[in-house]
Amino acid sequence: MHSDTKTIDQFLAESPDVDVSKAWERCWGILTDIKGTIASRFTGLQLDPNCKDREYYTSPNGEFEGSFQAWSGGDCEWLVNSWLGNRKASILDMNATAYLGQNTDVPHFVMVFGTIPKLFFYFDFMPRRNLLVDSDYLDKYYAPINEEYLALRGHSNFQWSVSHGPYMRALINPSTQSLMADLNNENIDILEAYARKMLDHWLGWYDNAEPLPESERTALRHDDHQLRRLCYERDPMNKLATRVFGEEGVQEMLTLRMGAEQMRRAVSA
Repeated sequence: MHSDTKTIDQFLAESPDVDVSKAWERCWGILTDIKGTIASRFTGLQLDPNCKDREYYTSPNGEFEGSFQAWSGGDCEWLVNSWLGNRKASILDMNATAYLGQNTDVPHFVMVFGTIPKLFFYFDFMPRRNLLVDSDYLDKYYAPINEEYLALRGHSNFQWSVSHGPYMRALINPSTQSLMADLNNENIDILEAYARKMLDHWLGWYDNAEPLPESERTALRHDDHQLRRLCYERDPMNKLATRVFGEEGVQEMLTLRMGAEQMRRAVSA
């Protein structure tokens, strides 16, 4: 099988016991700093009550460990900073994600570092309009980053990584980077610099965004929440987590990760 389409299981089977602790320190530090920068731009953010005992946790068998922290408030509906995996056995999934409220239609912010134990990087400005028909939205948020996108996409250190989940492939848009590379500081440096440039773009767009008319916000919230739910439910990584936490445990984790209670509160408010 070509390396672009290898499964996580296949990568892990080739190198199952690599200590990725130093990569975790570096990547987790970057993601936490980016989360902090995002949080500083929104007032009223509060840690979700369901996350209070999840700052650090382990699987029942001790094989996996991780952290899940999520905040909501103001115009940031769901700001997530989390990691999961085994720092002594090759596998890590770390992320910083910001799902915005409906005051604007600025794209959501998604950033993921992973190890399998090769370095994985996923970045996305998740669109909130249909880019195939809304060319104004496309030109506003995706045309300005086109050259930066192509420069990273064409970098010889990185190769494309194809998800085995059809839904995850359906999420691909003109900002999506899904890349694999050797696990080293040079590559992390390149990806950090790219992510920070993208963060600057995103914060500028939000700061200068026109308020969305009240008449459009309910429909946008429905789509936002459906997107959040499906992104977590259809993630192929759930299969790996199920082996460690069991079906019931993973379902509980998914309910927390997607912010099911926060979405219910938002609809009933």
